[in-house]
Amino acid sequence: MITTLSGDTSRLRATVDFVKEQDTATLLRLLLPGLDGPELRAVAERCDFSHAALLVFPPDEAALDATLADCGLVTDAPPRPSVIVRERLAVRHKRSAAELDVGILRPAVECPDGARRWVEVFALTVPPGSDLDTVAAHERERQHETHVAFEVETPDPLVLRGLCAAFGRYGAVPDGGGYNPHENGTVFYFTAPAEAKADYRRVELYVPGDHRDVLAAHLDEHRGRQPAETLLRLLTGAWTTQALATFARLDVADAMDEERSVGVAELARDVDVLAPNLATLLRYLTMLGVVGEDRDGFRLTDTGALLRADAEGSMRALALMYGGPFYESFAGLDHTVRTGQVAFEQCFGENHFDHFARDPELAELFDRSMAAGSRMFDPLPAHPVLTSAAEGATVVDIAGGNGELLGRILSAHPRLHGVLLERPHTVETARRLLGAAGHAERCTFRAGDFADVPAGGDIYVLSRVLHDWDDDRCREILRHCARAMPGTADLLVVERVLPADGSASLATAWDLHMMCNVGGRERRADHYARLFADAGLTLVDRTPLPLDGSVLHVRRTGPADTGSTVQGTKVQGTKV
Repeated sequence: MITTLSGDTSRLRATVDFVKEQDTATLLRLLLPGLDGPELRAVAERCDFSHAALLVFPPDEAALDATLADCGLVTDAPPRPSVIVRERLAVRHKRSAAELDVGILRPAVECPDGARRWVEVFALTVPPGSDLDTVAAHERERQHETHVAFEVETPDPLVLRGLCAAFGRYGAVPDGGGYNPHENGTVFYFTAPAEAKADYRRVELYVPGDHRDVLAAHLDEHRGRQPAETLLRLLTGAWTTQALATFARLDVADAMDEERSVGVAELARDVDVLAPNLATLLRYLTMLGVVGEDRDGFRLTDTGALLRADAEGSMRALALMYGGPFYESFAGLDHTVRTGQVAFEQCFGENHFDHFARDPELAELFDRSMAAGSRMFDPLPAHPVLTSAAEGATVVDIAGGNGELLGRILSAHPRLHGVLLERPHTVETARRLLGAAGHAERCTFRAGDFADVPAGGDIYVLSRVLHDWDDDRCREILRHCARAMPGTADLLVVERVLPADGSASLATAWDLHMMCNVGGRERRADHYARLFADAGLTLVDRTPLPLDGSVLHVRRTGPADTGSTVQGTKVQGTKV
């Protein structure tokens, strides 16, 4: 790292010389003392020294081209936006990222050993008289963005995790990173150990493609060393919820697509909002990976496309629900924790089922939001209980919502018949949707309560219902099911199950949601097993589903239980 030479030109020349002099194995030994022998060879086989990087501060693009030419560096491509460095500079200097025009250039360097490497030039434009002079002076002195980089040749998650682990074993510490959608590449930054023998202390692993799944663990470790930043990011989670809900509520996603970028001014006209304010929202959503940005404007990512109303598997209704009624009620979480009373009921004066049913538009939104997590159902039709069912067997979906799950089962198994039990207004919605899917002749619809579970079915389904209720009511619901089930019938219970080892799970988040807004809870598998046993049922096995879901296969233990019932318990299920 060059700190004694003055001027961007001198720094660039020194960087070019360094790139020409090094090779992968030698540089790895300098950066990670102790890395040697077979492990050095294994690491060197999976990544190549590709470049050294520095940040320069030209007044304009012409000056940058002249500086590069003075150093024998030529590039025909214009600078691409640097998302990662721009965000790092914004955080470090408490500036808006919008005012930092940072580009990336990668002019090639021909090396004596025949290798083709390059110098990565980050360029922060600092016009004459700009107040960015102080930023440039600080960065020239501290050289925060100066680093050496290795490119991973095989962008496989296992290889990538192994490389990160190897760097860690020899003292390198995670130091951030990010995904750059402009070039579809993922960056992992490390700080070399204090005993490193190279002047460079910052090391980059560059991986072509989108590897944000592996990056997440790397960033978590980095943030764990910076508790104040970690807490600040957590505290702004409400901003994320509202940004996504606003994006959906204003129909911005519906005015965009994944193939073509659109300028802010045009987009603002289309959705009738203020262009500067929309730009601020879109930049935030870019940071979240919901939209992407290039020179032509903004476009939807695959994640953002799920907020379109017409998208397959659309989650727009869910965004509106979580950014609307449930957002308001979550402000009363402290009331629930302190008193045990449901915050939603304190906020709106009634339980959420009655509140939503009172407003037709809200009721429709709730029904649509219940189907938004339908990806959880994708593997369920292939469950052995369904695939082995006899010709003409009947599937009873209890509190089946708008028929999303039952429709999938009937589509996958044309030989089966269905019965859907739900509230009256929801039954009509399900009748319409299942009819449109061509299942009307094979499906019976019943409006009623849990006490009305029809007897004589072959397979019963109870999907995301039990988590709405306390243990006593769950036992009563299960007893209604047990009474209706013949001795040979199966019950499939779909729920998010709390992990027994305390590992991260969506079920843990939903447990908080159910406590605050519904008065229900998520449970561990052994807890469900006890509830089943109390109702004369036995948990046979458990199969994982997407979105941290599970299907619990349950059968009758013996004769139907004849305990007390809760008559008139409404058929209600929170599906989201």
